[in-house]
Amino acid sequence: MKRRTFLMSGAALAVTAPAASLVAAEPPAAAGVKSKVVAVRDGEPEALFRKGIAELGGIAAFVRPGQKVVVKPNIGWDRAPEYGANTNPLLVAEFVRQCIAAGASQVEVFDHTCNNWERCYRNSGIAEAVTQAGGKMVEAHDRESYREVSRPAAGSMKTALIHRAILDADVFINVPILKHHGGAKVTAALKNFMGLVWDRQYMHAHNLDQCIADAALYRKPDLNVIDAYRIMPTNGPRGVTLNDVRTVKYQILSTDIVAADVLACKLLRTKPADVRYVALAAKHGLGTDDESRMDVVRLEA
Repeated sequence: MKRRTFLMSGAALAVTAPAASLVAAEPPAAAGVKSKVVAVRDGEPEALFRKGIAELGGIAAFVRPGQKVVVKPNIGWDRAPEYGANTNPLLVAEFVRQCIAAGASQVEVFDHTCNNWERCYRNSGIAEAVTQAGGKMVEAHDRESYREVSRPAAGSMKTALIHRAILDADVFINVPILKHHGGAKVTAALKNFMGLVWDRQYMHAHNLDQCIADAALYRKPDLNVIDAYRIMPTNGPRGVTLNDVRTVKYQILSTDIVAADVLACKLLRTKPADVRYVALAAKHGLGTDDESRMDVVRLEA
């Protein structure tokens, strides 16, 4: 397969993080070290992921035997997969299979949905895909599933109710879909954190961009995989018709959540500088938005 390596930017984040690490911000990277971002194209969701994860050392670089894994996709909308509103179920199932093969004791999948949670889980195709792959769907519609956590470094959302699955997991894998968003401009890795928080109304009412950046302080993902098999360039986050969707067969993988979102913005033809939460997350120390400090590896599946 043909591979081209592009140097763009990044403060490197470790390929693996300590189990159950709840602090997202990390110390600045050593001078000259770049954040690695893998961009894979031209394949089905499973093939894109297999190619990308191999470049990062395989799933065993992130999941150890006996660990409890939480996979957090977008499942917010009562929409079928072809509408591009939710993460592709084939990708989520591949995650579950690989984590189990790596020896995970349990793989949980959830989202705090916008539409009715049962319909979202079912009609997205994710519940069936996860169950067949050996994972477990976890409910997120009940306030009792959340615990209060504080982050003094946050700019606006210094205290939040965070889903217990994220707080209790040894490994947290963030698997959003890439799409337009009417308020925040782009949904990708950082925006996916709204599905971890109970009170999204607070986020919308208290500087949404700052709150999105703040939310990522509550738990550092061990890995971010942005599903861009289908993207929604307009009318996000739910979409109106199939005309809102473009099939581009792309995937972005990185341990650096900010760097991953910078590349995702560009794929959606949105300037990263126009997506305010990206720079705010970089200021929190969550990753780099400086393209000269990213090592972008482009692969073909």
